[in-house]
Amino acid sequence: EVQLVESGGGLVQPGGSLRLSCAASGFSFSGYSMSWVRQAPGKGLEFVSAINSGRGSTDYSESVRGRFTISRDDAKNMLYLQMNNLKPEDTAVYYCAKGIGPRAPRGQGTQVTVSS
Repeated sequence: EVQLVESGGGLVQPGGSLRLSCAASGFSFSGYSMSWVRQAPGKGLEFVSAINSGRGSTDYSESVRGRFTISRDDAKNMLYLQMNNLKPEDTAVYYCAKGIGPRAPRGQGTQVTVSS
């Protein structure tokens, strides 16, 4: 059974930083691309970032490029999202996903709130 457990969310002031973590189990983590998506209140699911298996090439949405960094530790079956210079519009529930795309299995999410 695929399990994805996100952690690291919280309340942060604009300009602050958070590091999200995702613990994966139930599948061969190193063999899969992984992604982060988010859903703001009243809005649809939005792609944030993805990282491929193997060489680990990365991709980011325009709204987070240069501020967020995705990484993975295949030895620990962990996915990370370092978020710097956070803005109020980054407020959302953040999910890690096994694979890329709207149908990719996701965890339960972790809330990120950016507010002064």
